[in-house]
Amino acid sequence: MNQSRPKVKKSRALGIALTPKAVKYFEARPYPPGEHGRGRKQNSDYKVRLLEKQRLRAQYDISERQMARAYDRARKVEGKTGEALIVELERRLDALVLRSGIARTIYQARQMVVHGHIAVNDRKVDKPSFRVRPGDVVMVRERSREKHPFQVAREGGYAPDGETPRYLEVNLQALAFRLDRDPNRKEIPVICDEQLVVEYYAR
Repeated sequence: MNQSRPKVKKSRALGIALTPKAVKYFEARPYPPGEHGRGRKQNSDYKVRLLEKQRLRAQYDISERQMARAYDRARKVEGKTGEALIVELERRLDALVLRSGIARTIYQARQMVVHGHIAVNDRKVDKPSFRVRPGDVVMVRERSREKHPFQVAREGGYAPDGETPRYLEVNLQALAFRLDRDPNRKEIPVICDEQLVVEYYAR
């Protein structure tokens, strides 16, 4: 799901910083790209909901099809569909590799998984969409640990700003973490008004 559009431009268009590099640009130019970026725009209800859905998709770097599937699963969960959707997405293997501090961005986390560097419960998993369950132990495989990105991770070079989410128990020295329990929506560091996303799909 790698798009060619530069991440900084995409970040500005969506109104959220998708990479650490984008944060700097964002502070300097907090408006959409293009010559009309600073102009006034009329936003319809549809457009507002569409943008919110695109923002959520971008934060997990997933395709529209993956997003629609996650929404369908979330609809079947008791309670608020929007919160269930975010929890569903947060249990993706690539998302948790990012949250643990083993990767710096969601794009790097996806690449680590796809290239076979990550194991779940001692079995290699190369699908970023793999859904981690409470109690699962995720670690960098023995043969990959001396690679430069993992050495940086071990030293805390990719550790998230602030604290690690409470649903994870992380041991960066061992390049491993465990999902202790399902996340709560308020603990998940994603910028989204999920009710608008639900309204987009329910239209």
